[in-house]
Amino acid sequence: MATSSDETPKTPVTDPIPAAPPSALAPAPDPAPAPAAAAKKPRPTRTSGAWIAVLVAIVVLVFLLVFILQNGENTTIHFLWGQFSLPLGVAMLFGAIGGAVLVAVVGAARILQLRRQAKRATTPNGPSTSSPAPRES
Repeated sequence: MATSSDETPKTPVTDPIPAAPPSALAPAPDPAPAPAAAAKKPRPTRTSGAWIAVLVAIVVLVFLLVFILQNGENTTIHFLWGQFSLPLGVAMLFGAIGGAVLVAVVGAARILQLRRQAKRATTPNGPSTSSPAPRES
């Protein structure tokens, strides 16, 4: 007796067996991801940057105060035609402030120069050094 499976003609199989997808071979992921991985890190804001700058400035000022208090001996300062006496820490603080002001003035001049150049580059009817070309009709 023949069964139903014997009645269908058999053809040789020439197609390759499909490979299992890589995800089937990998272990199954956890059903619930960790909360830290799911949460996106917020972008820093200007306020947070200012807050960090204030904290750094406070630390620097504390170190500066300690420096001035430890260097309190009077020193004679000769500047141009004058002569006066100041504590050493205060005199060095004035020197540092003078250097910072000089750097700030040079930096501000450069920023203004770059702004003028950028404004000239974006102005459509900016000043022209050559005469306008004649129109052709």
